Amino acid sequence: MGETHRVVYWIQRLSEFALIGWLSLLLLIDLAIAASNDEWTAWLNALCGVVGVLAVLWRRTRRVGGFTVLLVMSFASTLAIETISGRGGPGLAETGSLLILTIGGLRWIEPIRRAALFSAASMIVLETAAGRLPQGNMALGMGFLVFVGWSFAAAVGAYLRFQLERRKEAVSSVRRAERLELARELHDLVAHHITGIVVQAQAAKIVAEQKPEAVVPSLEAIANAGADALTSMRRLVSVLRAEDEAARTPGSRLADMRIMVERFSAGGPRVAFDIGQGITDETLAPEVMTTLHRVLQESLTNVRRHAPGAGWVEADLRLFTDSGGPDGPDRRASNGRQTPRNPPGRAMGTVRLRVRNYGSAADVRVSRLGGGFGLVGMAERVEALGGRLVAGPTPEGAWEVLAEFAV
Repeated sequence: MGETHRVVYWIQRLSEFALIGWLSLLLLIDLAIAASNDEWTAWLNALCGVVGVLAVLWRRTRRVGGFTVLLVMSFASTLAIETISGRGGPGLAETGSLLILTIGGLRWIEPIRRAALFSAASMIVLETAAGRLPQGNMALGMGFLVFVGWSFAAAVGAYLRFQLERRKEAVSSVRRAERLELARELHDLVAHHITGIVVQAQAAKIVAEQKPEAVVPSLEAIANAGADALTSMRRLVSVLRAEDEAARTPGSRLADMRIMVERFSAGGPRVAFDIGQGITDETLAPEVMTTLHRVLQESLTNVRRHAPGAGWVEADLRLFTDSGGPDGPDRRASNGRQTPRNPPGRAMGTVRLRVRNYGSAADVRVSRLGGGFGLVGMAERVEALGGRLVAGPTPEGAWEVLAEFAV
C-alpha cells in the first residue's frame, strides 16, 4: 500500500510538471509572436502569459489572489490594445492559464456562488480578448473556439466540484451517525454509573445502621462513582453541543479485543497482538477501552477490504505513564478541554494503539476509488478524547494506523 501511495504521488508531480511545461511552451510562442511584431502592444500578451503561468504555479496557496490579478491584467490589456492599435488576438499562455484557473476555481473556491462569479468573469475576459481581432469573421471564429474551451473547462470544474460536495456530504453523514451512536452509548455508560451510585448508597444506609464506622469507605466509593459519572456526562454534553466533535463509547474488555483478533486471524492474515505491561480492564476508563476496540476493529476491517494480499498484521497496545502519577495535577487535552484527575486505580499517561500490515498488495480497483470513511469515524472518537489518529505508509513499506490519547 505504501508503494501505491508513492506511485500516486509521482503521477501527481509529473502531471504538474507537464502542465507547467505546456504553459511554458505557449508562453514561448507568445514571446516569438511579440518579437516578430512591430507594435509594442504585442508584448502585453506575453506579460499576461507570464502572470498566468505564475498564477497557475501559486494556485494552491494564492488561488483567489492569482486568479483576480490575471483577470484584471487580461482585461486591462484588452482595453489598452483596443485603445492604441485596435487589433491583436488573446495570448496563448494567457488563455490556457485562465482555463486552468477556471477549472480549479470551480472546484475549490468557497462559497460556490463566488466560484461561479469567477468562472463567469473568466468567460467575459476571454470573449472580450477574442473580440479585438480586426476581421469580423476571424473574431467570430476565435470567440466560438474560446467559448468551447471555456465550456469544457467549466464542465470539468463543475464535475469535480460535484464529486467534492458528494464526499463532503458523505463525511458529514458519517460524523452525524457517529455522534448519534456515541451519544446512545454514553447514555448507557452514565446509566451504569448512576445505578452503581444508587446501589452503593443503599448499601451504605444498611451498613450505617449496623456499623457506623464502616460507612466512610462506602461514601468514598460513591464519590468516585459520581466523579466518573460527571466526567462521562461532560463528554456527552460536548457531543450534543459540538457540531464537529464526538465522544466515546462505553465498555469493552481486553478479552473482547483478543477474541476479535483471533476471529480475524482465522479468516484473514495472521495478527500478532501484544498488550504491554500495566494495561488491564481496570487501568483505563471504559470509554477509552471501547475507543481502542473500535480503532482496532476498523483497522483490521480496512486491511481485509483494501489490502487483501497483506502478509501479516502487527498490533500492539502500550501505556506510557507520566511521572506525575495518579495524583498529579489536572491537564489539558489537545482539544483544549481540561481532563480531570484520574480516579484511584487508573493510570495516568498516554495509551497508544498501533496497527501495521506488511507485505500488502492493494487492489488497484479499490485504490482508484479513493479512501473510505472509516477513518473519519475513528478520528471522531479519538479526537474527542483529546487524542490524535494518524494513518499512512511507513518508511518500511507498511501501512500504519496509530491512535494515542492521554488517560
